[in-house]
Amino acid sequence: MEKKYDLEERTKKFGENIIFFCKKISKDEITKPLITQLVKSGTSVGANYCEANCAESRKDFEHKIGICKKEAKETMFWLQIFEKTLPNHKEFVSPLLKEGTELYLIFVAIIKKAKENDTKRG
Repeated sequence: MEKKYDLEERTKKFGENIIFFCKKISKDEITKPLITQLVKSGTSVGANYCEANCAESRKDFEHKIGICKKEAKETMFWLQIFEKTLPNHKEFVSPLLKEGTELYLIFVAIIKKAKENDTKRG
């Protein structure tokens, strides 16, 4: 039997992997605030996707998915900063950046599809 695609689980796993990566980074006055930003945005992707799945309306769903997209994009930003400034962690950053990019593109596609459906209804 084919396993059902579960974006909620995937976004949760992404947040977990962000946390695991951040635990590997040496903490100092420069990295601490950056780590905080990355953890907040990286875990927010999944939290907002969970909220979207419980949306009270189509408009609420689209809004929450928009937040997912923005948080994924912010996470990619922080990962790119770490990729450049911590080259010794590239083996951990690269797969996270790839997954963040894929999630971002998924949310872009969901928003596009929702807008197409709104146009058909309207």
